[in-house]
Amino acid sequence: MKKVFLLMALALLLAVNLPAVRVLSISNRKNLSERIYSRSAMARGFVISYTHSVNKGRVHDFYFPLKSGEMELSMTEFVSYGAGIPESSETEGARFRVTKNGYVIENLHRVLPRLLMAVGVVAEHSLAIPDTSEVLDTDFSKEFFLKDFFKPQTSLVFEVRRVSLVSYFMTKKI
Repeated sequence: MKKVFLLMALALLLAVNLPAVRVLSISNRKNLSERIYSRSAMARGFVISYTHSVNKGRVHDFYFPLKSGEMELSMTEFVSYGAGIPESSETEGARFRVTKNGYVIENLHRVLPRLLMAVGVVAEHSLAIPDTSEVLDTDFSKEFFLKDFFKPQTSLVFEVRRVSLVSYFMTKKI
């Protein structure tokens, strides 16, 4: 009886520690224990927004998780060009168009194993998760400002990960 109980306890312990939950993980690059997870970003993608340092307009970069564990920058929306805004001619198949909110470059297909960035002091970096598959209809009133989770100038790592149930339930989620 003791052996059966021991085997069941071991199986349960193993099960809750296996990496089974797919999440978007946002971690402090210098202190990986300081992190937040999002499962909903895995289903609908996510948008990282910031205020451009030169033109002061809001930029929205749309990312989608890939089954490979990477993420894809699929498009960017912005109000005017400035340093660092991509040109549609830089990427084969990319399409530029004008919208009611400014400009959009679609079909960027930039695949990244992870995204590194720093929480800006004035950029107001945020993360939004669309309510629907219509990414341009993202409700930006549900933005999570990164400075509310990490100190300004903190270097962050965004990556798609599989984590254990224990890690998932012990970590702050958005």
